[in-house]
Amino acid sequence: MRLYSLSVLYKGDPKVHLLKAAYDVSTFNFFQRSSVQEFMTFTSQLIAERSALGSRASVKEQEYLCHVYVRSDGLAGVVIADNEYPQRVCFTLLDKVLEEFSRQVSKMDWPSGSPATISYSALDGYLSKYQNPRDADPMTRVQAELDETKIILHNTMESLLERGEKLDDLVSKSEVLGAQSKAFYKTARKQNSCCEIM
Repeated sequence: MRLYSLSVLYKGDPKVHLLKAAYDVSTFNFFQRSSVQEFMTFTSQLIAERSALGSRASVKEQEYLCHVYVRSDGLAGVVIADNEYPQRVCFTLLDKVLEEFSRQVSKMDWPSGSPATISYSALDGYLSKYQNPRDADPMTRVQAELDETKIILHNTMESLLERGEKLDDLVSKSEVLGAQSKAFYKTARKQNSCCEIM
């Protein structure tokens, strides 16, 4: 899972222009990095240009996903990530970045702004923080912890059953359980057997 680009753009009447961007091209060949970065800028502008105001979309390009959010005021954000990166986390990141950008940078500067004139330095921090969605997003972290707990519980149940004794055998051998408890267990087992899924 990897984020490659995070861009803030302005969708004006004539065309879309880049306001600020951050890139992580460290996984690409050193001699190709500038070309890859230019292509990411071009792709971000093209996707924002072709998206309607007030819309969100995800566009697949080879093994990459480009997530775009264009607000109704013309401010747009684009994240370029690999296919494995969670879509929900990308849109959460775009919401957060665009909201913070609109608070820190005057709306009057958007139509004429460029990466050199806009003073907003948080994109690099967000790009590095969100490289691991589990660390950056609380919902993803909770889901991962639930998945781990589920795996541990499943392994524990398997290890208990692998010991060679079945629960039915233990109940029938038990001296602590009375005859009534054993009868209850067998009746409950019969009732539940119709609902078992193999």
